[in-house]
Amino acid sequence: MSRIGKIPVAVPAGVDVTITGQDVAVKGPKGTLTMTVSEPISVAQEDGALQVTRPDDERRSRALHGLSRTLVQNMIIGVTAGYTTKMEIHGVGYRVALKGQDLEFSLGYSHPVPIEAPEGITFAVESPTRFSITGIDKQKVGQIAANIRRLRKSDPYKGKGIRYEGEQVRRKVGKTGK
Repeated sequence: MSRIGKIPVAVPAGVDVTITGQDVAVKGPKGTLTMTVSEPISVAQEDGALQVTRPDDERRSRALHGLSRTLVQNMIIGVTAGYTTKMEIHGVGYRVALKGQDLEFSLGYSHPVPIEAPEGITFAVESPTRFSITGIDKQKVGQIAANIRRLRKSDPYKGKGIRYEGEQVRRKVGKTGK
């Protein structure tokens, strides 16, 4: 039995879960999320909690058991508390600005780099070098953060670039002159 998969997922008050075949819909104060659970896995609601089960011990079923339970739990956390990723920019002249609902980066290129806010994602700029990404879908928030980070990864020699808050950049020693 999967150690993660066998733990029931608690459904807090104010969250409505609808299970239709393999589709799980979670509605909460922040919004609605839906997901289709992979075929051998089944989800059932019992005593104010969701139980994720698998029919057999085949390799694929075991692999999907813990994953499916975690994805359902992420949906419940998303519609109640939401997810936020904070990021920071290091480097002379590197900055971010909020243009309407979208972000505009100055990253040392000859042009500003705009990033549009997808549906369900909001951006907040705390300072010209700090910003946050907020949404109810953990996967979408993480993917947007990774895409933004990819615009200008932190340089190992000078540490310039975009990074997650608290991320430690491994620094390298440069060449020594003669």
